[in-house]
Amino acid sequence: MEHYELTIVGAGLSGISAARRLIKQGRENFILVDKGKSVGGRLATRRVAEGKADHGAQFFTVRTDELEDEVKGWLDQGWVKRWFGEKYPRYTAVDGMNQLAKQLAEKTPVSLHTKVSKIVQLNDVYYLYDDAGNEWKSDKVLLTMPVPQIVELLKNSNVEVQPAALKQLKNVYFNPTYVGIFQFKSSTRLPENGHVDQGLPIGVERLVDHQKKGISKSPIVSVYMEGDWSRRHYGEDYVMTLIKENTEKFFDWDDLESEQLKRWRYAEASKTIEQSYMDLTGEGTLVAAGDAFLRPTDKAGRTRFESAFLSGKDAAAYMNW
Repeated sequence: MEHYELTIVGAGLSGISAARRLIKQGRENFILVDKGKSVGGRLATRRVAEGKADHGAQFFTVRTDELEDEVKGWLDQGWVKRWFGEKYPRYTAVDGMNQLAKQLAEKTPVSLHTKVSKIVQLNDVYYLYDDAGNEWKSDKVLLTMPVPQIVELLKNSNVEVQPAALKQLKNVYFNPTYVGIFQFKSSTRLPENGHVDQGLPIGVERLVDHQKKGISKSPIVSVYMEGDWSRRHYGEDYVMTLIKENTEKFFDWDDLESEQLKRWRYAEASKTIEQSYMDLTGEGTLVAAGDAFLRPTDKAGRTRFESAFLSGKDAAAYMNW
């Protein structure tokens, strides 16, 4: 049976950030696991015919020196570019946000298609089980999935969690988000930079033309709906029709080649936790982190790329042996 010093559950940005911190510390005996087919979580990019579209996070901003130092390196390596914005520039990945996640996780030991279904604490060791029947041991565990998934895993596990910590986790709620992905035959009327987030109909958060953004050979558009709108219409079978009706003044739907709908169940926390990680046992052996865990000094006050990055980084530093 494999025995690791640390298992990181969830290969979104928080998990990747934690892994990168461990590698910098010289740690090697750890594993990053995720139920998906790729690292990245909401750093997600989908291929559509000859084009592609980011359908999770579109960009990120930088407010801290720690992320700024990292981004300078990413710029030098040609992984990211400045997209738009003045006071807080919006940076985006040159080849799609999922490619950035893969580049950041390149040196990380990763096990994909691994959904952890149960954790059992026995003496000073955690036994982790996935839904394929695999089992391994770990001295410590860092949970970086969306908070509701952390709560569900803890419910199905046999671990000693501080009641106050569990109560805090249960109070975190996420709004869902619907994203319509549309392939057009010819160029759209969206601005030169391909981004619109002002003057939009109620319920629409942003429009992105990925050809004009620079990551797609053909005109592929992502239409993001707001959390409140997505929650009201969650699960309804005519969501795509509503999205198209709401944005008809921006697009020529007769020019449409194909369409897809992406549903993010845990897109943005409506309530966050004012600490960048949470020690669930009080002993530093079972810790929760993620984009909903914000530093007390965080002035933005919402889940985003940077909060996920800092949370993973801080959690890894806290769990250092």
